[in-house]
Amino acid sequence: MANHASAEKRHRQSERRRLHNKYYAKTTRNAIRALRNTTDKGEAQANAPKVYAMIDKLAKIGVIHKNKAANLKSGIAIYINKLS
Repeated sequence: MANHASAEKRHRQSERRRLHNKYYAKTTRNAIRALRNTTDKGEAQANAPKVYAMIDKLAKIGVIHKNKAANLKSGIAIYINKLS
């Protein structure tokens, strides 16, 4: 347990950030899952920019690595292109 005021504050901040990051990461994962469960190409293409923006934001604020973001976006694009 933290023994100094600064360490206690740091613990509070990191816990708040962890919950914040967890919320946004889970929301994005659900959006990706919903997009990949879509079988209509038009609907998938319409939702793709929103999901891409969510992924980019996670990479920008450091929740996920930029290469992971690129891989996720690439996988989504491949999936959409395979739909007929």
